[in-house]
Parts: sequence; C-alpha cells; structure tokens
Amino acid sequence: MTKQQGFNRAPLVMNRFAELPLGSISPKGWIKEMLIRQKEGATGNLDVLYPEVMGARNGWLGGDGDQWERGPYWIDGLLPLAYILKDSALIAKTKPWVEWALHSQKENGYFGPEKDYPFEIGLQRDNCQDWWPRMVVLKILQQYYSATNDQRVIDFMTKYFDYQLKNLKETPLDKWTFWARMRGGDNLMMIYWLYNITGNNDLLTLGKLVYEQTEPYTDLFLKREMLRKVGTIHGVNLAQGIKTPIVYYQADPQAKYLEALDIALDDLRDFQGYPIGMFSVDEAIHGNDPTQGIELCGIVEFMFSLETMYKITGNPRFAELLEKVTYNALPAHVDDHFQTRQYFQQVNQIELSQYQRNFDVNHSGLDNCFGLLTGYPCCTSNMHQGWPKFVQNLWYATIDKGIAATLYAPSEVVTQVGDDVNVHIIEDTSYPFGEQITFTVADISKETTFPFVFRIPAWSTENIVKVNGEQVSYTADSDNLVTIMRTWKQGDQLDITFTPEVRLSVWKENSRSVERGPLVYALKIDTEQQKVENGAEGLSYYQHIAKTPWNYALIETTKENMQVHYKIDLSKVGEVNKENNYPWNVANAPITIKTKARLMPNWKSYNKSAGPLPYTVMYGAEVAEEIENIELIPYGCTTLRITEFPQIGEYSPE
Repeated sequence: MTKQQGFNRAPLVMNRFAELPLGSISPKGWIKEMLIRQKEGATGNLDVLYPEVMGARNGWLGGDGDQWERGPYWIDGLLPLAYILKDSALIAKTKPWVEWALHSQKENGYFGPEKDYPFEIGLQRDNCQDWWPRMVVLKILQQYYSATNDQRVIDFMTKYFDYQLKNLKETPLDKWTFWARMRGGDNLMMIYWLYNITGNNDLLTLGKLVYEQTEPYTDLFLKREMLRKVGTIHGVNLAQGIKTPIVYYQADPQAKYLEALDIALDDLRDFQGYPIGMFSVDEAIHGNDPTQGIELCGIVEFMFSLETMYKITGNPRFAELLEKVTYNALPAHVDDHFQTRQYFQQVNQIELSQYQRNFDVNHSGLDNCFGLLTGYPCCTSNMHQGWPKFVQNLWYATIDKGIAATLYAPSEVVTQVGDDVNVHIIEDTSYPFGEQITFTVADISKETTFPFVFRIPAWSTENIVKVNGEQVSYTADSDNLVTIMRTWKQGDQLDITFTPEVRLSVWKENSRSVERGPLVYALKIDTEQQKVENGAEGLSYYQHIAKTPWNYALIETTKENMQVHYKIDLSKVGEVNKENNYPWNVANAPITIKTKARLMPNWKSYNKSAGPLPYTVMYGAEVAEEIENIELIPYGCTTLRITEFPQIGEYSPE
C-alpha cells in the first residue's frame, strides 16, 4: 500500500490517524461563531491591541523589539484561524511573518533574530538565539505548508535540521534557557513530520539527539515522584512536554512510553487535577485545591499535546480528556468577544479582583482578573491556538483510505477517500450540549466504498446508530471506535445518538462535582462586573463580585434517584447553532440543572477566594435549616462559580 499523506514512513510506527490539510475542515454553527469572534477580537487584531510587541519592531519581522516567543505564539494561532476561515485579510496578516522567517535563513541553516538588545520594559529582547522560539516558528511553517504546499518550507526545514544536527552537541537545547529543554517534544514532532516527507535518515539521528537533550519525562513519570508533589515543575512546560514520550514512541516503540503517559495522567488527576480535565498551573503545579490557579497557556498547550497524542495512538483517554478541557476550561477563560482573558482561572472562583491570592506566582494581584495584559502577557500571545487547532482535529484520515470523526462539533470536511474520490461531509450537531450527531454525505464524485470511523464516548450508557434512518448494529473496538464500512453515495446519512446521564465525580476533601456527558456543571452566581481603568501597573481590567450566595452544600441522594434529584432543562439546546448565537455565557447557557442544596454558613471566603472545602461527609456539619433549589450551568458558561461542592449526608425529600 502506498503511504498516504500524513501517515508515518518506516521505521516510524504507524500513527492511528493523519491530520487533513489545513483548510479541509470548516466549522459550522456555534464553533464557527467562536472562530469569528476570535477573528473580530484579539486574534485578528493583536497587532493593533498589543503593538509594542506585535508591531513592526518585533524581532520576527526584523525589528529591534521583542525577540522571543510572543510574536511566534500569536501567529501559531492566527495562521490556522486564517486558513480555516479562508479569510484573505487574516492570511495577509500572517504573510510578513512567514516570509520574514523563510528569508532570514542563513547559508548554514540558522534562521531568525541574531542580535540581543538592552532591556526594555514589557519586551523580551534577549536570548534571541534560543532554540525554543524557533520550535514555535517550525509549527507555524508546518501549518503554512499544510495549507499551501509551499515547497520552500521543505527546503527551509531540511537546512535548519541539518544545522541542528551539526550544532546541538556543542550548543544543546538548554544552552540559552531551560525552556527549550523542557519543550523539545515540539522540535521532535517537526523532525518526524519532515522525515515522513523526505525520508532523510539523518532526521532520525537528529530525533534521537533531541529526545536525549529533552527533559526525561518518561523516566520522571514512571518514577511517580514529580507529579505527586507541588512545585516540582512549571505547569506549562508540563502541558507542552507531556506529549514527548508518545512522540518519541513513534521511533522507539517500547511500551514504557505508553505506560508513562497512563501513569502521568493518573497522578495528575489524583494529586493536581480538577473535574474540568486540567491540573493546577499557577505557574508551577500546585496541588488540587479548587482555588489554585490554572494558566491559560497551560490549557491551550495541554489541548495541543492531547491532540498530538491521540492522532498517534488512538487512545480514547486522550480524546475524552481533550473534549473535557476544550468544552469546560477553555471557554471559561476568555471573554465573550475574545478580547480579554484571565491569566489564572479557579475551579471554585467567587471573586475576581486585585488581590494577592495563594498562587505560586503573583503579578500585582491581577492574575485572575479579565484584561488584555493582566497577569503575564504570554497568554495574550498564546491563547489563539486553542479553538482553531481543535477544529483542525475534528476530522482525520485513516490508513485504509477512510475518514474518522472522533471529536465532535458542528463542522464540514472536504477531502478524498478510497481511490482519490472527492467527498464533502457535513456534521450537524449541538454537541457538547446535545447528544445527537448527523453526518450527511453532501457530495461525492462517485459512489465508493470506504470506512467511516467514529468514537463512542465512555460516558454514554446507550447508543443508537442509524444509516439512512435504519438502525444498524455496531461493534466498538478497544479504542471505542466504530467503523461503518459500506458503499457511500450522495445524500447518505449517518445518525448517532449518545445517552449522557448526570453523574457525580469525587475530588478534594471528598467533594462532589456534577457532570453530564463531556460537560461539567457549576453553580450559577449572579455577578456585578466593573471596569477598572488604569489600575495596578497602569492596566485596565474587569473585576467581578458575587451578588448571590455561593457557599452551598449538595444534598446526598441515592444512585437510583440521581436523574430525578438533578432536574435537567434542555429547552435552549435548539438555539445553540442559531446565527450569531454565543452559548458560553450565563445568559445563553443552553442547559441548566436544578437540584437541592443547603447553605453552609461556616464555609467562608479567605483571601478573596472560597475558603477550604468542608469535608464530605462531615459529622455534625452546620448547615442552614432551609433546603433551597440551586441552578447549575455548564462550567464554560460561568465567570464566578462553585464546581467542587461539599455534600451533606441526608436524602432529599421528593
């Protein structure tokens, strides 16, 4: 069989899925609205909103300004957004960055800024020769090639990797900073990507050298010490570096790399983790108290790592976790118009104001306030990759010339299946709010037989699969994947219905979180928002103060009574994909869950955060006599919230 584009070349082990060319997948419905808001917000206008870094002085445009990661970070999100939306104005904004990088290459293969400059407030003008920002630029160029097939990228990377091979022993990854050592997996990905195109065996030699110079994540995960303690690793480095064992597994297919990731994810959940799929990142890992911070850079980098690991292995754990992070943590972290963001979010978050909280790092107490530059500006630069790269991973090619939809959102794809047969498939769904997905073969150049692959989520208790209205039997493999092999024609329709149920998960102090399908639910809190002009460090930001109580305890109920005790209202799900609808805020929350709770007067705020969680179930806990009805909404719709609740041990009267 001829190797399909995007699949591994021997001796690399075969990857489970291959990414489609950038631009093949288009968003629809609510997720298209997210990308349009990025275009109209900070992603499409960061050169105007943040000109001191993203303007003409940037070192990656040949200027004497910022020489390091921030410019490349922005383009790493702007470029896929531009080509996914097929937006000529956005594409034009990326062009100077791409062209300058390509034309900056020296005869020996080096590229990028060459000269350090004296310190200037707000800029990173040193360490210009650091390996790390070049890794981000390589990702940009790989995506650019995917969209344009510009052969200059292949020649450029070939020369650069030859330069790396000749120089890494004397100037290793951590020669200038430790960031490149921690993030060498990004470098390794691009080496293997180029190898699959050129077959140059020197790239495999370089890959081994880069892996050896990268932080030894495999050994650290297997030893089970680092992730069970606080402060042992910078959280964003972990979010980026966690994929390294799986990336290297392609060249050295030993079970230890896969085992290391299973162990790492177990330990992260148990010692640093939260119900939304993320772990504490403020900036080091910092335990699992729900008032510790989660950095936005950590979210988008963890998403990219999970996308990478899932494509290689097909392990459904990575897909489940990716959807959990994307559909909960990500939308909560950025405002409705994609202009301001938090540096750190909290899972239990009762006030956003200037105050020094118990984070590992503090920036004038503004770390959890919404602003363009509050906290630290790395997230302002890096947040843009989250949604576009998720869209790019909604559809994959399979090695047997089929198509796979394993992450769900309204979208459409134009690609080739079988023996170069053109096909256009539309995915209509209100997922993650709704549980029905309809795939329609909108166009196909000729009837052809090919496999259509989709994933059964672990949370779905029953599933209905129909082809052209007729229910069909199916078998899921060990990766929870179902393959429908048939001769497909224009107009064919595949319908999948999942069955989510309300469930409780257990967290810090034996607390409970409410989940249903891929969504986590949090207490709806009325808030007062106020803009602060010219605040600390001269920054403008928004503070949010709770106007309704937050210190509730859930009331225990039996497993048999769960679906009654938690009453679900799906009446607004039908509005999710209406034009201009933005589902991720309190006003538009598509789903609500009502349940019963009691106030816990002794659970009070501390340091402008929710105080320590009362233990579940505390003997003799003092609670209000009155039983109240409380409303829960999807976590991603909230600004202030309680997500991990204490629970009191009595059954609710029905």
